[in-house]
Amino acid sequence: MLEVTDRFHPRTERVLIERVVTAVCEHVGRPELEVSLLLTDDEEIAALHEKFLSDPTPTDVMSFEIDNGAELVVSVETATRVAVREGHAIDAEVALYIVHGILHTVGFDDVEDDDRRRMRDAERAIMKRLKLHVREVDA
Repeated sequence: MLEVTDRFHPRTERVLIERVVTAVCEHVGRPELEVSLLLTDDEEIAALHEKFLSDPTPTDVMSFEIDNGAELVVSVETATRVAVREGHAIDAEVALYIVHGILHTVGFDDVEDDDRRRMRDAERAIMKRLKLHVREVDA
């Protein structure tokens, strides 16, 4: 099941979101994973970042594993800024944040070098499957 709340304008296409979530869930062998996604701006994600992680700065994605499901908050404003700066599609950047967030909720991490390499490999594989390209993962 996928629940999406999109508070950012312009809206992210639901079809894209569904493709991304399905690809990640299939990649990790969790096709039944319930995902709740909030697409928002830097101001709202900063407030949530402070509330839940005691950090008042905006971030790209926040993810929480709750009741064996994934709850994600994505800053489309940050994705837009990064995509424009890096010269790739905004939708691809949003997709990467969704991929990254879901991977965190199913046990991937990016703190230690080996874990980060494993996560980046998964991100690259999923983004390639989706035919979406962003410089950081493609590099």
